[in-house]
Amino acid sequence: MSSAMPDTARARSHARMPGLPLRVGTRGSPLAVTQTRMFLEALMRVCPVLRDLNAFEEHQIITTGDTVQNRALAEIGGKGLFAKEIHEALLDGRIDFAVHSLKDLETELPAGIILACTMTREDARDALILPEGGADADNPFAAIPKGAVVGSASLRRQAQILAARPDLRVVNFRGNVGGRIAKVRAGDVGASFLALAGLRRLGLEAEAAAVIAPGAMLPAAGQGIVGVTVRAANVELAEMLSAIEDPVAAAVSRAERALLAALDGNCRTPIGGYAELRDGRLQLEGLTARADGSFLLRRRIEGAAGDAVALGLALGAELRRDSPADIFG
Repeated sequence: MSSAMPDTARARSHARMPGLPLRVGTRGSPLAVTQTRMFLEALMRVCPVLRDLNAFEEHQIITTGDTVQNRALAEIGGKGLFAKEIHEALLDGRIDFAVHSLKDLETELPAGIILACTMTREDARDALILPEGGADADNPFAAIPKGAVVGSASLRRQAQILAARPDLRVVNFRGNVGGRIAKVRAGDVGASFLALAGLRRLGLEAEAAAVIAPGAMLPAAGQGIVGVTVRAANVELAEMLSAIEDPVAAAVSRAERALLAALDGNCRTPIGGYAELRDGRLQLEGLTARADGSFLLRRRIEGAAGDAVALGLALGAELRRDSPADIFG
């Protein structure tokens, strides 16, 4: 996690401290709370006076995405349902800023809300979860028994596993990280997938039977990145929060979110997007697919990190042009 803070930014954050205590909004899941406290620790490392002042109040907010567990996200309004009530609390002034898994944030935030900063990305890869035993990292899908039922709420994961293993059947599988692991262990399904980043942050990395390379399963846009939102009008707070912006995470997330925007991505469309910075160059790979795995298209683009948004928009336009129109319906 980056702790570097330019002297000018440090000086501004001390000279223009927002009113305290600052009320931080988060979902109430163990992962969301862990990520929120991780962010606050990072902020207090670069601005130690905040620790001395007991500067934060944590507000756990129940979202529609958390309460409705028996239906696919696409049926109830998409991934924005993990943020809707948090956005409302922010706009109503009940909280001052909010901490999110970036992949749960819509590409177009409500008017009056901005993304203030992104934290250093954790490993963005997906992990295979099995009832028992491990899997070959070079061929992880081979460990799933023939004809098995796979649990996943992600159409992106569903499309990619069915493209590789059309013999499998995928069922909707919702819940927090611990709950989904428990269901797999109980034999409710023959396999599932979770983000490695979440497992690591919860100290559950050992639960992964294998970590899946992006070449086998392209991650979701924003996966492994924590993003912080604030009211656009709260300039002083936005400035303070931006002090721990990770420049690499900022660049790759701009590219990935621009890709989603170009594709008008939602929970009804299987889309993957993963960017990396290598030797100062930004490499972005995108994926579109049918949920049943019968169509899957991957494309890559490369360019300067400063052109992250333009690269994402260009790759998104290319994928949309070369994909069947029905997958965006």
